[in-house]
Amino acid sequence: IVGLKFFNVFGPNEYHKEDMASVVFKSFHQIRAGGTVRLFKSTAPQFPDGGQMRDFVYVKDCVDVIAWLLESRVAGIFNLGTGRARSWIDLVSAVFAAMKLPPRIEFIDMPEALRGKYQNFTESRMDKLQQAGCPVKFRSLEDSVRDYVEQHLATDQPHLSSL
Repeated sequence: IVGLKFFNVFGPNEYHKEDMASVVFKSFHQIRAGGTVRLFKSTAPQFPDGGQMRDFVYVKDCVDVIAWLLESRVAGIFNLGTGRARSWIDLVSAVFAAMKLPPRIEFIDMPEALRGKYQNFTESRMDKLQQAGCPVKFRSLEDSVRDYVEQHLATDQPHLSSL
């Protein structure tokens, strides 16, 4: 038996997630609509605006890990992220780069409902999965975002036009 704790997963076919869709998905559509991405200002002095960090993992890497787990017959509870936190600015800049556009980011106030509850830093500890022998090499954030944008989001699928 395996349990997985997924970190910030993004990738193809998240159009149905509406407000819970990834920032990659939302940024792509914000850029298409107006050329600018809106990110929350930081409310924590140790993090600059857009410098809050998450462990972003591409769904294709998650699938590779799950396939390995099914074949390996390993048991346990594992984190599933990259083990490397990156900033929101890094993520959004990768979307702009994949769209071959210069970054244009606007910082907006953190909604009152999130203040004091917002996690400024998340990063998975991947040592347990590595110790189990998982051979999956995670794609870089930039390569993952480029693949998602070029191979999926930019294909003008009809269900995306309403967002």
